[in-house]
Amino acid sequence: MERLTIETRPIEGQKPGTSGLRKKTRTFMEPHYLENFVAAIFQGIGGAKDKTFVLGGDGRYFNDRAAQVILRMAAAAGAQRVIVGRDALLSTPAASNLIRTRKTDGGIILSASHNPGGPDEDFGVKFNTPNGGPAPEEVTNRIFEASKRIETYTIVETTDVDLSAPGMTTLGGMEIEVVDPVEDYAALMETLFDFDKIRGLFAGGFTMRYDAMHAVTGPYAAEILETRLGAPEGTVVNAEPKPDFGGGHPDPNPIWAKDLLDLMMSGSAPDFGAASDGDGDRNMILGRGVYVTPSDSLAVLAANAHLAPGYSGGLKGVARSMPTSRAVDRVAEKLGIDCYETPTGWKFFGNLLDAGRATLCGEESAGTGSDHVREKDGLWAVLLWLNILAESGQSVAELMHAHWTAFGRNFYSRHDYEAVDADAATRMMDALRDRLDELPGQSVAGRTVESADEFSYRDPVDGSTASGQGLRVNLKGGGRIVYRLSGTGTVGATLRVYIEDEGADPSTFDMDTQEALADMIAAADEIAGIKTYTGRDVPDVRT
Repeated sequence: MERLTIETRPIEGQKPGTSGLRKKTRTFMEPHYLENFVAAIFQGIGGAKDKTFVLGGDGRYFNDRAAQVILRMAAAAGAQRVIVGRDALLSTPAASNLIRTRKTDGGIILSASHNPGGPDEDFGVKFNTPNGGPAPEEVTNRIFEASKRIETYTIVETTDVDLSAPGMTTLGGMEIEVVDPVEDYAALMETLFDFDKIRGLFAGGFTMRYDAMHAVTGPYAAEILETRLGAPEGTVVNAEPKPDFGGGHPDPNPIWAKDLLDLMMSGSAPDFGAASDGDGDRNMILGRGVYVTPSDSLAVLAANAHLAPGYSGGLKGVARSMPTSRAVDRVAEKLGIDCYETPTGWKFFGNLLDAGRATLCGEESAGTGSDHVREKDGLWAVLLWLNILAESGQSVAELMHAHWTAFGRNFYSRHDYEAVDADAATRMMDALRDRLDELPGQSVAGRTVESADEFSYRDPVDGSTASGQGLRVNLKGGGRIVYRLSGTGTVGATLRVYIEDEGADPSTFDMDTQEALADMIAAADEIAGIKTYTGRDVPDVRT
């Protein structure tokens, strides 16, 4: 075994985003690319010597090879121990839990989340800090600066470490602990939810379909839902993680999880349907004939969390990303608790959770979670839904109608225009930004603009600020439109337009969302000139 010092040079574009560094898999496989970024992580956190890390990923193509490289680099950098999931698998929330419970110095998570996997698709690497959450901007900036001045990195030359079974081994002077990726996470879930009550639900004939989308939550869902909770075998489908996610797109929305959606809208639908994404931090919730939007799901969970043992004492507060609908705001107001509006990116919830200001958090992009970890958690959300359904005795449809009757309905949809020309999208956003002050008072598609601004955020805990977080246009009557360019893709730009309107009339609650929002959708295009700038008549995805 030899410790090598490899000469290298900076590689452009290694700036981590809100969820780490995401590029095409073949880019990560280029000489020095992965190694440079890992070395920059170690430099950005003050070195790896004598530190303990968690390591794992969602099993996508290159996950296994990248894990071996990182282990060899950690050993060369003098790390004391690396805790790694069997076969280098760990869901993102499970990794967050291990970082926290083992009191480590952070973790490296290998995932591009909901993006497709394979040699011609996407890969990602992100660093999570000792609180278990994604690295804040201060840390990612240090990593990026290190990537721009790197000249060498060190790595141990050795054969692959056997990660196929739990146990202890060593690499140089570094300990490697291979752990069952599911065990600690499942144990945590048992402390939060009434497993006996949920077992009773299934024993009573309750039916469910959980689509793991050939992603990392397959083993987690099979163990918890089928083995521990007694759901019939076959409840979890597409349960085997595959490097290319079975050729699918592991994003739990009505487009990419269409088979599940079609089943839930059919005459043979089970009582409950759910899906999760590539690394296990997102979720989709459905009932028989009902699709629950992520924003509605957050609001329902906030209103009913007290039914689960882990939240029986009530919530300290709730938080949502700015583009998420304001449905949860109504719940918080009625409960008399604080509701925080943050930029997009789970890292912005970290301070609120650590400070005890919030218990539940959510993003419109199908991410919900609580203070049990510092990441969003797809399977956790499914289990909380099951606990609520078991305690309430209601169906999903009945629960949704009861919620809307109590709080009103926020009709809400996100329109994604994917892989649009980045320059054109930027010009559109710049032009709209320049007109924000002129919009109030204007009539657009039959609605009057009430206010318009660019969202900025001041963290109430540490006073840090984040600007340029999206353009907001509020219309009279409770309508709202938000425009953002997303950085989660690897090709072109994704323009996300979030469209919302309030409804208090129970006779409208069952309206089709796109129909209910028709005037708002027209207003969104008219205000920004989406078709003019992008050439797109319709979005690629509506959620």
